Amino acid sequence: MSKSSPIWHPFTQHAVQQEMIRITGGSGAYLTKADDEQLLDAIASWWVVTHGHCHPHVIGALKEQAEKLDQVIFAGHTHEPAEQLARQLLSCTPDGLDYVFFSDSGSTSVEVALKMALGYWHHLGEKRQRIVVMENSYHGDTIGTMSVGERGVFNQPYNPLLFDVARVPFPFESNAQNTLDELEKVCAQGDVAAFIIEPLILGAGGMLMYSAEILRAIYEICKKHHVLFIADEVMTGWGRTGKLFACEHAQITPDIACYSKGLTGGSLPLAVTMCSAAIYDEHYSSDRSKTFFHSSSYTANPIACAAAVANLEIWENEPVYDRIEELIKMQAAGLARFENDDRFTNIRQTGTIAAMDINVKDHGYLSDIGPRLYAFFQKKNILLRPLGNTLYSMPPYCVTQGDINQIYDAIAEAADELL
Repeated sequence: MSKSSPIWHPFTQHAVQQEMIRITGGSGAYLTKADDEQLLDAIASWWVVTHGHCHPHVIGALKEQAEKLDQVIFAGHTHEPAEQLARQLLSCTPDGLDYVFFSDSGSTSVEVALKMALGYWHHLGEKRQRIVVMENSYHGDTIGTMSVGERGVFNQPYNPLLFDVARVPFPFESNAQNTLDELEKVCAQGDVAAFIIEPLILGAGGMLMYSAEILRAIYEICKKHHVLFIADEVMTGWGRTGKLFACEHAQITPDIACYSKGLTGGSLPLAVTMCSAAIYDEHYSSDRSKTFFHSSSYTANPIACAAAVANLEIWENEPVYDRIEELIKMQAAGLARFENDDRFTNIRQTGTIAAMDINVKDHGYLSDIGPRLYAFFQKKNILLRPLGNTLYSMPPYCVTQGDINQIYDAIAEAADELL
């Protein structure tokens, strides 16, 4: 057995993929490999890079902040990058999200959201402890986030650690009303603390997409039964769906929202969990036992906050929405090439995210076609990482028509060679 490195890589079976691709640099939509070849980043490096790798405005802010303050305990202290970022977030997120709690990843932002929701009802003196989730969802890899995600190959060994949740089916077009009926039934029981959802798109669950109308209907059921609505916008935020946040399509404000990935433009790990004043107020007390007991060592790291501030300045000062609109059109044209190709099914798009399923018998995350496609695209110097038999494209907003052509040309070649 080859062990060329002591590093244990994420979501990697080292017995199958023994050699990692060494990356030495990045600029715009491209990564530079050790052999100096350019690798087109068609999935924004796990969905985090928005404006492109090493955007000069973000990098400049990092350098400037690193020379002032690198880190300080955030309990009992504050600093200007965090204060400025909080102000900017309140101005661009849906009205009604009034407080910002910092953490360092999407998973932790969801853990924070769940604890906020349970703490809210506990301090109110109401016994609401159940969490409702949607089937096929994914919210992270920590214990709480695995508990509210889909059960299966991802977390089967850890089932003894996970808590029970109520589940409603994903709203496919054929059963959307069933989803609403099931949610209504569960919420009417009166013991539900919160419903957590990925708005419009279930990412790691296979890029499953549903309408803003269904999202709005789900939200209204939660409001009717006083169930807290948690929007996990870790992936769907920062323009991926065509608007800054997916909830804007349904014109709703969640009680709690989780944002990460594109928060710093993809430069540094940072996350926030934002909530309504009502949730904050139930934790606000001279009774110290009502303190919100959560933190991480690097909460609101000043350098990461400075990167996020710079990222939001790019949204304000550069034509990002124009780039997104153009990318949406380019993705649609790319997908159209495969509409009559029976090797592909369920061709779909929401905003800048394009996806299609490969028509093979062994579908799902462990489909053998996934690693074969991944290896093929690497040879073509394109970073596309299928979710089993689901192939998707989610590039940075700086991609050109030539880049998009390269992606879909490679998909066509892969189909000819592998299918």
